[in-house]
Amino acid sequence: MSKITDEIKKRRTFAIISHPDAGKTTLTEKFLLYGGAINQAGSVKGKATAKHAVSDWMEIEKERGISVTSSVLQFNYDGFCINILDTPGHQDFSEDTYRTLMAADSAVMVIDASKGVEAQTRKLFKVCVMRHIPIFTFINKMDREALDTFELLDDIEKELGIATCPINWPIGSGKGFRGVYDRQTEMVELFSDTHKGTTQGDVKEISIHDPETQWLLGDEAKTTLDEEMELQDGAGAEFDMDMVRKGELSPVFFGSALTNFGVETFLKHFLDMTTSPLPRMSDKGEVDPMVEPDFSAFVFKIQANMNKAHRDRIAFMRICSGEFEAGMNVYHIQGGREVRLSQPQQMMASERKIIDRAYGGDIIGVFDPGIFSIGDTLTLSKDKFAYEGIPTFAPEHFAKVHQIDTMKRKQFVKGINQIAQEGAIQIFQEYHTGMEEIVVGVVGVLQFDVLKYRLLNEYNVEIRLDNMPHEHIRWIDNDDIDLDKIIGTSDMKKIKDLKGRPLLLFVNSWSVKMTLDRNEGLVLSEVGRS
Repeated sequence: MSKITDEIKKRRTFAIISHPDAGKTTLTEKFLLYGGAINQAGSVKGKATAKHAVSDWMEIEKERGISVTSSVLQFNYDGFCINILDTPGHQDFSEDTYRTLMAADSAVMVIDASKGVEAQTRKLFKVCVMRHIPIFTFINKMDREALDTFELLDDIEKELGIATCPINWPIGSGKGFRGVYDRQTEMVELFSDTHKGTTQGDVKEISIHDPETQWLLGDEAKTTLDEEMELQDGAGAEFDMDMVRKGELSPVFFGSALTNFGVETFLKHFLDMTTSPLPRMSDKGEVDPMVEPDFSAFVFKIQANMNKAHRDRIAFMRICSGEFEAGMNVYHIQGGREVRLSQPQQMMASERKIIDRAYGGDIIGVFDPGIFSIGDTLTLSKDKFAYEGIPTFAPEHFAKVHQIDTMKRKQFVKGINQIAQEGAIQIFQEYHTGMEEIVVGVVGVLQFDVLKYRLLNEYNVEIRLDNMPHEHIRWIDNDDIDLDKIIGTSDMKKIKDLKGRPLLLFVNSWSVKMTLDRNEGLVLSEVGRS
């Protein structure tokens, strides 16, 4: 048991969240550079010949320069084994981000220093609050003109409702960016531009009390720093590790991912402040990886066709306890039978590495012959249990799907079902006509573009989408209900999900209320049960 426990203690598993363009992908790549996992950082933007971001692998992501699906990256650094879950920044893919956060023990929030908290950061942050996970803030792009530091901290506290504690403090910004001051060690880390794509940079450290500091920073910058520190020490929140672990206080760091300044400092502090893999809630209570000796895991993501040549499906799972060994047989709780976990792999975006073993806290992908669903539990424990399910977000946009070439019905049904099983879209059937008329629901409209693109490129099926006016969906929680007898409003539409459960679509919230008033005892829910 001790070897397994030692391995689990080394694990750190976190998600990176941000508004698009805050520099999340660049920061991720700099982490990988420090871990020796890549030799040169890629760039999402730039010439067509430029290397694409390591963590973006889907063709549409490369074309648009945005991340539309979560990536899983693993590397080693300073005795730790780090699993990074890189999430899509665009709000239309927030459901994928939510599921990814279910597999993380903490989150790194990247904020653009010139913009502060943006709309998407707010939405994703609320997801972190729901999970009560520790949040670490990296305020990026200090080498460009930035908002006032106090304003940035105030923005985070007001917008996100969390206290902040700066671990270091920026000295100037843009052309006047001199570096950062570490409040704990009282050392100044001086900024010098680094060559893009390398970890090399001349970072000079000097004590704030050294007379040379005044000369290096300049009188004005040194005086401003002294004044700001006096203000922060007098009015700012004290650092409290317990509050950080409860998700009530965010340690804040400043730097520039592009020039590599402040990234390694942040990584070291982060590893020091975070814990090894946390216990997970199940229907038998908490499962603690330091106590539970047997392997257990849950599926949080399914991705089809990551490799066009193989047309395969990968189920990503978070290992919650014990040791995983390649080819092991485990019990699939939802399937009610033993399954063999074959072709286990860890990812570097689309690059795969077949692995022999993994431990609690690790994220692995296994071949899925079509039996796994998001939220499924796998275990070797004789005392069988299921981890808590992953809620389904209510779609906000709906469209009817029409096949252009009806001769390709088989590919169409296979394709749309596989994409739906990944959780990117939800598909429903008309109440009476079944699969003859398919309704697709998405959280964000960009998902419609991804659906059309993937059906055409991966399944050679062209579709037309007719947008529907409905914006509200409700699951019916009553066990025995005759859908024909529900008295609704004129805009109400009756549909079923893939498990045959009845649902109702409405154009506005007024119709929802009216339907509840007209049907005594009817119970409607905004969240689907897994």
